[in-house]
Amino acid sequence: MVISGSRRKCGAALRKRRTGGAMAAAAMAVSEAWPELELAERERRRELLLTGPGLEERVKAAGGRLPPRLFTLPLLHYLEVSGCGSLRAPGPGLAQGLPQLHSLVLRRNALGPGLSPELGPLPALRVLDLSGNALETLPPGEGLGPAEPPGLPQLQSLNLSGNRLRELPADLARCAPRLQSLNLTGNRLDAFPPELFRPGALPLLSELAAADNCLRELSPDIAHLASLKTLDLSNNQLTEIPAELADCPKLKEINFRGNRLRDKRLEKMVGGCQTKSILEYLRAGGRGGRSKGRQEASEKEDRKKRRERKQHRESGEGEEEVADSARLMLKVLHVSENPTPLTVRVSPEVRDVRPYIVGAIVRGMDLQPGNALRRFLNSQTKLHDDLCEKRTAATIATHDLQAVRGPLLYAARPPEDLKIVPLGRKEAKAKELVRQLQLEAEEQRKQKKRQSVSGLHRYLHLLDGKENYPCLVDAEGDVISFPPITNSEKTKIKKTTCNLFLEVTSATSLQLCKDIMDSLILRMAELSKSTSENKEEDMLSGTEADAGCGLSDPNLTLSSGKDGQCPLVVEQVRVVDLEGSLKVVYPSKTDLITLPPHVTVVR
Repeated sequence: MVISGSRRKCGAALRKRRTGGAMAAAAMAVSEAWPELELAERERRRELLLTGPGLEERVKAAGGRLPPRLFTLPLLHYLEVSGCGSLRAPGPGLAQGLPQLHSLVLRRNALGPGLSPELGPLPALRVLDLSGNALETLPPGEGLGPAEPPGLPQLQSLNLSGNRLRELPADLARCAPRLQSLNLTGNRLDAFPPELFRPGALPLLSELAAADNCLRELSPDIAHLASLKTLDLSNNQLTEIPAELADCPKLKEINFRGNRLRDKRLEKMVGGCQTKSILEYLRAGGRGGRSKGRQEASEKEDRKKRRERKQHRESGEGEEEVADSARLMLKVLHVSENPTPLTVRVSPEVRDVRPYIVGAIVRGMDLQPGNALRRFLNSQTKLHDDLCEKRTAATIATHDLQAVRGPLLYAARPPEDLKIVPLGRKEAKAKELVRQLQLEAEEQRKQKKRQSVSGLHRYLHLLDGKENYPCLVDAEGDVISFPPITNSEKTKIKKTTCNLFLEVTSATSLQLCKDIMDSLILRMAELSKSTSENKEEDMLSGTEADAGCGLSDPNLTLSSGKDGQCPLVVEQVRVVDLEGSLKVVYPSKTDLITLPPHVTVVR
């Protein structure tokens, strides 16, 4: 018996030593596979970004989840894991292991169809970005967190765009009661849950975006969103806009383009009028309004205005400006019609770096009046943040055409050979520029005592692991674009810029480049129309001194539309290989075809 007991003890001790050795080996393997975690723990970092070419294989080896070692870094304030097609779930332990997390960015992965286990509770989380995944539903237990008590009590920004959601969790408002920004663009939603708009549910919500869904109805209870400032429900299936929307006291910007509204006058207004005018129409009782009496009064006022416009036309004092003046016009100039077309040649080495590029020329912009230039640059920034997914999916660059010397060459060069004069900086090699930006980013972190950075510094990780950097070179040998980081000072957009060369590059797909170019040109057309209308008002009041920009090309002539305004001209740009074989031309017959009804394209 004694001998037998001794054998058992020896065997147990041996198994324990083996188990301990296996655990140590596993820990060493994790350390080798995830050196970022070792470094973050050693330097007590508060920010961690996991990306790059090797991430997908490591996550796959971890079972499609994040490694448990990650959840032993309790000091983390910012965590981002992006562009990993093998990441299907964050994994257990996130809520318990990262109690101080302020920002969680898990975009462009493969999360879905739900979140198991659910993310929360995360008591300090303020920003949550789950865009570009495969989420279909977020039910209790597989969603964002518990509702009682709130799982995300401090959450301010939630981005669920680019998923496959067919419905929102009914308890979203209870889970995140302090939500200020909610982005649901590009899902499959056909309705909002009633609980979202109940009185006091989301008292701080100021921005709601749900474009490109299947929404069929908007509840009048949306008026209970007392802090709402921006509402984007474009490209849905709405037929009515509730008059109660005008009761939102802080509402400044709305977008209902791309919906088939029954009230055809309202449909025209959402395509070309300012938010204030649309809300006044709803408040006065436009179709779908509160009372028949108000609607009749509005129709009577409309008839009166039509009579006055008719009298003005007959007396030569004015022109009708109802339907045509609300439309946006784009004129496509084909390569065959252009005496000096611009061509972009593509070098084969970009195939392994950033293979897709689309170009276009837009003539006739007027960026001089007021804040037109700032609005144009802001719209480009918004596209970068939304459709371009913070430049991870694609990058836009805009140039003053007058400074562009064609033909252009899209190539890839080693960092030490690529020279550029970046916007607002002195000439530098790409290697030096990236090193300088990295030092500035580190200084930002120290000064602001936080791990997130701003400006160009946010995009440095997109160059990780790249032996060559993409660039666009003009006929004089100057680099005018270094995507996804910066443009050149040589072709910088100014207030006096009338004609622009646009480029969109991507490592993802050619179609994505085209879609983003469509959106950019549409926004330019809307800005041009708005600027033109403001100029007309100023001219009537005698404050406008000059006529602004023209086409600036004697070879190009256009007749004005019925409202006296010239449409923007979009010139085709051909992209060819070094032998001259066509790769893509934009805009082709299949481009600029899914635009809202108020936009007319003349080909």
